[in-house]
Amino acid sequence: MPPPSTSVATPDHAYTEVTRRETVPLLPIAKVYPRPGSGKTLGVTIITIAVLLSGWWFITARAWVEPLFLPSPAAVWLAAQQAWSGNIQGGLPLLQHLAWSLIRVFGAFLLAAISAVPLGLLMGTNRIVRGIFDPILEFYRPLPPLAYLPLIVIWFGIDETAKILLIYLACFAPIAVATRAGVIKVASEQLHAALSMGASQWQLLRHVILPAALPDILTGLRIAIGFGWTTLVAAEMVAATAGVGQLVLNASSFLRTDIVIMGIILIGIVAYLFDLLMRRLERKLVPWKAHT
Repeated sequence: MPPPSTSVATPDHAYTEVTRRETVPLLPIAKVYPRPGSGKTLGVTIITIAVLLSGWWFITARAWVEPLFLPSPAAVWLAAQQAWSGNIQGGLPLLQHLAWSLIRVFGAFLLAAISAVPLGLLMGTNRIVRGIFDPILEFYRPLPPLAYLPLIVIWFGIDETAKILLIYLACFAPIAVATRAGVIKVASEQLHAALSMGASQWQLLRHVILPAALPDILTGLRIAIGFGWTTLVAAEMVAATAGVGQLVLNASSFLRTDIVIMGIILIGIVAYLFDLLMRRLERKLVPWKAHT
């Protein structure tokens, strides 16, 4: 931009441009402040796990707690080796137990995701659908799975249908509620902008509502898989002969605390790995979420 100029009158009534030069100070470089809580946590996580394992080993090495209540890490590792080879009650190897649990949990989770996400979108965009399904969801969502487990057994028997249905119901409500919440949070300006450019209802849903609600949907999926693993033990109470939950229940009957803790750790590791996968997927699908 050229410097400002002024016009002054001369004796012959002609006007001459007189340029006034000014020194404009340079602005300082903008400083970007990190968001509260941002930054990598891998080092903190590793230290935390190391402290917990060290504390566990120290307590059991000093015999401050009876092995029946808290077995040592070495005893739990030995129990894992025995379970891997099938040298425990039931005779099935650990890999087979884990495979059955994964099929039940992730099978029910997948069915819940492909049915709850569309329902949540409809509940957020259609008042009639919301009026029908909102009281149903809010009624059964707080109920613990053990409350309606007897009814599921009576209605569907004791085969795999009852187990998968129980986990499905535990996963369905969080996904549907999170999806509906994501749709409601879509900014009105985005909707009006799309409609003013002639977008159809399908285009509005596909290109505006769904991307805007995706962060909440992914959060609902992460919460749902946690409910799925929580419900696994209750589901495998129904005449199951294989599964990590059944393994834990069977071990508790024989006071095998080492196997119980091994099963708990195994469930936690699998659930945590899936959560890490969902976080990575979230960073790929909704990279803008980290900047909102």
